[in-house]
Amino acid sequence: MSTAELHRQITADEIAHTFEEEATPKVDLGIYAFEDWLALAIFWVMASAVFLQFFTRYVLNDSYAWTEEIATYCLIGVVFIGSSMCVRLSRHIQVDLIYRYLPHLVARALSTVIDLIRIAFFGYATKLVWVYIQIIGDESMTTINFAKNYVYYAVLLGFVLMFARSVQVALQNWRQGYSILERPGAYDGSEG
Repeated sequence: MSTAELHRQITADEIAHTFEEEATPKVDLGIYAFEDWLALAIFWVMASAVFLQFFTRYVLNDSYAWTEEIATYCLIGVVFIGSSMCVRLSRHIQVDLIYRYLPHLVARALSTVIDLIRIAFFGYATKLVWVYIQIIGDESMTTINFAKNYVYYAVLLGFVLMFARSVQVALQNWRQGYSILERPGAYDGSEG
């Protein structure tokens, strides 16, 4: 038996038709939610502040001090609001190895407990951030006369969204009878 590869000659017309057959991928913006767009907007404000900081420091040799503080606070907003996107898509770090070795009913029960713990954690964190805002929400930023409570409210919004998304994920898991922990292949397309 020969191990030589067999190749068929392809004509120029066949090559041209392969490019014609490839359909332009359709853009579907419906997969993005409110928090995705908000995190993107805050990200671009942060990127603009960082660029302005770079430009004023290295080109003008006279940097604006407030740009670093604004970029830091924008990063806080991107992290907490973007985290709700990760909760919605079940993209936070998780350990699913143990679920491969557990019986189905035990894995299902444990996954349900994890859903309830996640909901309780985000609910409690929302309450803690609210209490924190009530205590020191009126502080002003260091370099500009602007209240820090907007930053704290962004963190609060992030936790409220994470709480709401964790409830949605738990309901979806209960309806379909499994979670990403039990069947990760159903979520990444590797399960046939």
